[in-house]
Amino acid sequence: MNFEAFVTCAVTGSGATTDKSPHVPVTPEQIADSAIEAARAGAAIAHIHVRDPETGKGSRDTALYRAVVERVRDSDVDVIINLTAGMGGDMVFGPGEKPLPLDPAGTDMVGPLERLKHVEELLPEICTLDCGTMNFAESDYVMTNTPGALRTMAMRVRELGVRPELEVFDTGHLVFVNELARDGYLDDPMMVQLCMGIPYGAPDDPQTLMAMVNRLPAGATWSGFSIGRMQIPFVAMAVLAGGNVRVGLADNLWPDKGVMATNGPLVERAVTLLKAMNVRVQGPAEVRERLKLVKR
Repeated sequence: MNFEAFVTCAVTGSGATTDKSPHVPVTPEQIADSAIEAARAGAAIAHIHVRDPETGKGSRDTALYRAVVERVRDSDVDVIINLTAGMGGDMVFGPGEKPLPLDPAGTDMVGPLERLKHVEELLPEICTLDCGTMNFAESDYVMTNTPGALRTMAMRVRELGVRPELEVFDTGHLVFVNELARDGYLDDPMMVQLCMGIPYGAPDDPQTLMAMVNRLPAGATWSGFSIGRMQIPFVAMAVLAGGNVRVGLADNLWPDKGVMATNGPLVERAVTLLKAMNVRVQGPAEVRERLKLVKR
């Protein structure tokens, strides 16, 4: 069990959730303020996507990231900034017998360095690398992350002095993480996020979680989460298995039946549960030292 854990809050994500809850932050101001709210509630790390303020859909516009990051950095609250680098790998096939051409409404495919433009400019302490390709929740959508592209991204992130958070959605992704470690693409301490319960990745049962934990690179710092109603149970499950935790509106809109979530109370609930389990919740300064992060 991990008796000294940190909390990450994934404040908005990129999924089609804005029509399901009015509390999902959309504008840069809303996203930044939600990250600050989560930090005040006890989150050491804010995991940040941005959205098009007009449509609410996920975006990789560097100007939007800049507006969020500057607002967070200019606030009186300390929080570790973790920017997604998952955008730009979205491929949606045509339906049925006509998979090509790709659906332009949902497809957004760019090169690996283009996916890191906002990271290169803003130099967050952490950015994510989704460590594999998978069918992701929707019938014709594929989350695309080839080994070649990921190696290019890992090398560039390392050159920038940013810590990669290695997003793992299934056991095969852990095979690739171990290959990156073996081939010298990763510096210690390695940081892995186990993403559970997402169709069609690893299910969020305890046996699957432990199978993945047992395949982590030696000495890796890891965090785990699940989605929906399993988000809060995974707070307990992750620390029992030796990890850290993630909550937030990116993964869960309903903390209780009939009650819509906001990020602050989700973090507060996680902190309350951890303290009830005799876990000391680490703040951003401790996590920076633990993960050897560079604060700009």
